[in-house]
Amino acid sequence: MLQRLLAPPLPSRLDTGSEAFEQNRADMLEHLAAIDDLLDEAEAGGGPESMARLRSRDKMPIRERISHVLDPDSPFLEISPLAGYDSSYAIGGGFVVGIGVIAGVECVVVGNDPTVLGGAMTPYMAKKWMRALEIARHNRMPYVSFVESAGADLRVQTNESGSGKRRRARLEHFAETGRFFYEMIELSKLGIPTVCVVFGSSTAGGAYQPGMSDYTIFIRDQSKVFLAGPPLVKMATGEDADDESLGGGELHAERSGLADYLAEDEMDALRMCREVVSHLDWRKAGPPPSYVADEPAHDPEGLMGMVSRDLKQPVDVKEIIGRVVDGSRFEEFKPRYGPTMVCGFATLHGYPIGILGNNGVIHPDAAEKAAHFIQLCNRQDTPMVFIQNITGFMVGKDAEEDGIIKKGSQMINALTNSTVPHLTVIIGASYGAGTYAMSGRAYENRFTFLWPMAKIAVMGPKQIAGVMSIVRRGRAARKGLEFDEEADAEIVRQVEAAQEKGSLALEATGSISDDGIIDPRDTRSVLGLCLSVVRTAPVEGAEKYGVFRL
Repeated sequence: MLQRLLAPPLPSRLDTGSEAFEQNRADMLEHLAAIDDLLDEAEAGGGPESMARLRSRDKMPIRERISHVLDPDSPFLEISPLAGYDSSYAIGGGFVVGIGVIAGVECVVVGNDPTVLGGAMTPYMAKKWMRALEIARHNRMPYVSFVESAGADLRVQTNESGSGKRRRARLEHFAETGRFFYEMIELSKLGIPTVCVVFGSSTAGGAYQPGMSDYTIFIRDQSKVFLAGPPLVKMATGEDADDESLGGGELHAERSGLADYLAEDEMDALRMCREVVSHLDWRKAGPPPSYVADEPAHDPEGLMGMVSRDLKQPVDVKEIIGRVVDGSRFEEFKPRYGPTMVCGFATLHGYPIGILGNNGVIHPDAAEKAAHFIQLCNRQDTPMVFIQNITGFMVGKDAEEDGIIKKGSQMINALTNSTVPHLTVIIGASYGAGTYAMSGRAYENRFTFLWPMAKIAVMGPKQIAGVMSIVRRGRAARKGLEFDEEADAEIVRQVEAAQEKGSLALEATGSISDDGIIDPRDTRSVLGLCLSVVRTAPVEGAEKYGVFRL
């Protein structure tokens, strides 16, 4: 029977009429508008001419293909849609990755964008592809691929000069491709179904994807799969062949046996894909929601005005929690101890969760509390949600005397040994070792999302520029040289500007250091979908030892 968490709703002291709130909200809307423009650019793929050429061949763009295979009115959570931002590649990397519902089953869905370099595998596509396989493996989700690929991008270069370095870059790119095939086969070995629909020409590395899938669907007069196309076959063997006779859908369905199903057109292929997924009889291994999933008591619109452009301005993480969790109910753990780390239990879309959020730097007592709380969540198999706004661990004489290294290490040790799913939302700053302690990407959390004004760096721009200035000043003193204050000020300015740009959410998501930037108002929905996804796999808590007080 569904129940409600027996915890009171969090109170709210947010002043939505204040000047600061209105300014923060305006800044957030400005960021979201810029992101929407970039998402439109990603959806445009290779541009109007490439899209027109695709449609003239009675083909659908990749996102249309995906929309038609999904259940009506079901969500699609796209992963890293802005990959490649601020690079020489098209935004999105010519590849779409996401999570959607097909025939009632949550699946990882991936697909080449044939309007971008013919669907060739760019470095950004490679990272997204590996991330898709990782999501499928960790969460035990069926993997559905829409293939139309010219194979590896042979133009891969680096910014370094020299043909030798470019050759090494190509070899690394080639080696990565082989790892993807290994990972696809590993999914099947683990009992995770893989379904491949071939929408066009799939050459070389692209040809192996259907060959290594459990189920393959080809399209008559459209799917072309071969290790070498007609020109290369002519050069290698002297044979004359056209695309269809060399690797067409009928050949693979009737003679080679590579195709399991032969569709008449794209919509027919998508229908077949849905049928295949429906017969998998796939079941979630984890428990369903056990609590009432009522809406938060506080309006999520309030999330729009909480974070300032100036991330030094404090944000009460409880105000965020109260606008995300069911009924705004939150049972806080150790509320009087280590108050800069907020820990507690809540439910979200009916799923029980443990929450860790920052209300300032991590002091020794806060780290100790977090380590204790992480153990408790593992003891009862409760997934954890980390809300990051962290400048790092506390430093200084008092912190060292209080054991910040020891207690910080205890927190990171507890996190490393944690086996329940971790979901991370970075709402503001994410600096230094605090990033790791709050389950950054390096700690194998299941999903990481950013709010638009988030920043990720080793430390804040002013701090890193200041530290480098102090080092230069000390070096000059040791050598007995006169210190050039004017030149140093200019270096500090340049370093601050470079660090500021490099820490921005768009720069981070462009390099695929996370799973995407989300609208703060969508935080509850995104986390709810992810909690459903992680429950596809069994949740196994740490059982090697009991909880102990550190």
